[in-house]
Formats: sequence, C-alpha cells, structure tokens
Amino acid sequence: MSLPRIHCALRLSPGAVVDLPPGAARHVQVLRLQPGDAIALFGDPTLGGEHRATVQHMGRSEVRVAVGEHHAIEREAARAVHLVLGMPANDRMDWLVEKATELGVASLQPVVTERSVLRLSGERAQKKRDHWQAVAVAACEQSGRNRVPTVHPVRALADWLAASAADKATPALSGPRWLLSLRPDALPLRAAGDAVAGPVTFLSGPEGGLSPGEEAAALAAGFVPVTLGPRVLRAETAPLAALAVLTV
Repeated sequence: MSLPRIHCALRLSPGAVVDLPPGAARHVQVLRLQPGDAIALFGDPTLGGEHRATVQHMGRSEVRVAVGEHHAIEREAARAVHLVLGMPANDRMDWLVEKATELGVASLQPVVTERSVLRLSGERAQKKRDHWQAVAVAACEQSGRNRVPTVHPVRALADWLAASAADKATPALSGPRWLLSLRPDALPLRAAGDAVAGPVTFLSGPEGGLSPGEEAAALAAGFVPVTLGPRVLRAETAPLAALAVLTV
C-alpha cells in the first residue's frame, strides 16, 4: 500500500523532527492520520526525491513529524515541455492545470489574448495564479511527481512574447518553440517532436484561437506552426494532447 504523499517545501534530513508548514499540516489532518502513521514528504528544494516520515504529534493546528530516509526517486518526463496557454474560461483552467501536471508538464505560463474569455489582472490574477499553483501541488501528491511545475504569473501574450524574444537564456525558451496552428504549412507535432531532443515550448490559444496578428507575432518571435491533426480541439484539450505526444 502506497503512503500518503504530502508536499513539504522544506530542507529535510533523516533524523530531524519538524513541524509541517500550515498547508501540509492541514492535509495530514484532513486525512485523519494519527501519531505513528507513515507518510512520504516531497518538495525538498535541494534534494528532490522524497523522504519517508512518521507522524509524531497531532495538535489543533500543528503537525510534527520525524523525518526518515531519503529516496532519490524522480518520476519526471524525459522531455521538459513548457506550456504557454491562452487561458480557457470557468473551471476549465483548473482542470487543465491538474491534468497537465499529471502528464508531466515542466511549467505553465497563463496568458491573456485578444480572444480570451477569462481576462485577469492585478490582485485577481495573483489569486488565480496561487490557486493554480495549489492545484499543481495537489496533482503531484496524487500522481507521484516529486517536482511541482511552476505556474507563472498571468501576462498579456504580447508582453510575454516581447520578453521571451529578449531572453533566450531562460531554460523554458532555450529549445524549439511550437505554435498550435491551422495553417496549411503546419508540421505534424509528432514528427516535429521526434526530430529534436531537449526542452520545448508549446503555445496554444484560448477559445477561438489566437488572432491573425497574435499568430504573426508568435511566428516573428521564433515559433513554428504545428498541428495535432485535422480535428479542431477545445482550448483545454489541445495542450494535453500535445503533452501526451511529447512526453509519453
């Protein structure tokens, strides 16, 4: 039987006794674990992998654990795929973040486009970003991943394209850039993926797709048009289909 998996972004060492951060403590309490129960902790920023731990104390709000041995287990995809997403509306973005994390996405960059239904800025955008990061953490706890993908702050697509063109040293921008497109010259994504190795960036539009001007700007920024086939996929389906092609 697998151990309950708890995200804990602390530096851990075998033999240490630590109070879990509030989020991790709440998770242990929700699971109704008791002193003596074993758990797996992941999220150590220096070691990666996961630690076995044993619950020592359950308080009203605090949970104390004894840290056990470290296991250098990684379940990451062989290829790092960075998604740039025209955010779908309603709860579809939550679902997309969850499933993309399960499939092994390396990072997610939500963007606002001309045709976006979901338009976020300021404090509301930050709250949504924090919520999506928590969704990614929960998906890692469920799926067995020990490295949580970063959900970047929401940006306007035009601003992100300008910044990405100016900073080619960023790991998410160092490999090929592909744009989901209906252009007749678009390359089949599977063939494009088989031809290269290493990290890639994949840009997908919102409901209604990117505008002609946005697509032209992406092409000018070095994106190459690719296709997933003759069918038109929903905004929340296309990035997941691309991940399945590129990471499995």
